[in-house]
Amino acid sequence: MTTFAIVGAGRGLGAAAARRFGRQGFDVALLSRSQENVDDLAAQLTADGITARGYAADVRDAASLTAALDRAAQSLGPVEVLQYSPIPQKEFLRPLLETAPDDLAGALEFSVHGPVAAVNQALPGMRALGRGTVLVVNGGSAVRPNPQVAGTSIAFAGESAYAQMLHEVLAVEGVHVGQLIIAGAITPGHPRTDPAVLADTLWAMHTERDGFRHFADDLDA
Repeated sequence: MTTFAIVGAGRGLGAAAARRFGRQGFDVALLSRSQENVDDLAAQLTADGITARGYAADVRDAASLTAALDRAAQSLGPVEVLQYSPIPQKEFLRPLLETAPDDLAGALEFSVHGPVAAVNQALPGMRALGRGTVLVVNGGSAVRPNPQVAGTSIAFAGESAYAQMLHEVLAVEGVHVGQLIIAGAITPGHPRTDPAVLADTLWAMHTERDGFRHFADDLDA
């Protein structure tokens, strides 16, 4: 079997994506800072007949993140699909003119160093399989900088550039890279931003491999 690994697995989009990919036969690796939270989510998925395990990892600690992905691949199988979708921390959401250089360090660790570490860890397995998908999920400030959330605007721009370069470079190796922009809140019951709807979008990005950037909803919604 191969693995669908979610970096930043939570009870909303992460859980919905895990169920969507798990129903298609993927084993699921759930990564977040809290072992208790991912163990609880793994138990729920297991009760639904999905093979899932939780791994504690801090995306701002590259060694922690790569070790967790390595454990997942060793126990579940190589990572075929990697989703990077942790929720930014409040400390990154400072207004531009209140943001000093040191304030950007954490945001860059979170949104640039973390994806680079995760992809570098998962990519050899994808190459061995001859296929793979990297799914990057960002808020609207990734494509429309917002001076009220300077840290994420700057860091998401770097993450977007990295992912788009990967999209171009890895296509010849059978590895697809796509970005999903969720401009507003993830809202249960919303026709476009309900977690299950977004999970379907991620599944379509994986299977259809149609372009790089996709929008869950209009930026002005």
